[in-house]
Amino acid sequence: MLNASYEPINVCTVRRAVVLILKERAEVIERSERELHAESLTMPRPAVIRLITYVRIPRDAHSRKITRRAIFARDSWTCQYCGSARASLTIDHVIPRSKGGTSHWDNIVTCCAPCNRRKGDRLPKQVGMHPRRAPRAPKPSIFVHVAVPRVPDAWQPYLVAA
Repeated sequence: MLNASYEPINVCTVRRAVVLILKERAEVIERSERELHAESLTMPRPAVIRLITYVRIPRDAHSRKITRRAIFARDSWTCQYCGSARASLTIDHVIPRSKGGTSHWDNIVTCCAPCNRRKGDRLPKQVGMHPRRAPRAPKPSIFVHVAVPRVPDAWQPYLVAA
């Protein structure tokens, strides 16, 4: 779902999209090859919709949604210490909570289980293990990648612009 400004704001079900279209609160931007059939109506299945009126999204709306999948997606499903991909991934606090570290975007990284065990409850410089990229809050579009297992090709032009 796109805002009136073409900014991606949400992933919704096809049912929700159709309701918004029928209530004339949204318009179809990209159509699927398949059609939806009702007793007195046939319409193309929407792939991307745009709201007719602009919806104000709070600036910090996405920064509160810290989940494992969001962290994994932000870090491209790779260990931030050794670079291994998708192998027994866990979450690591760069500065351990026992040492005063927080559970915020800027202190949590994706880590494979062997690196997490090796680092343990120590600071990165004590072990010589530093994240490859500094952890940070993700762009809002990362939550689209979290919501669906595979992002459809029709969505790509709208995510690149975000």
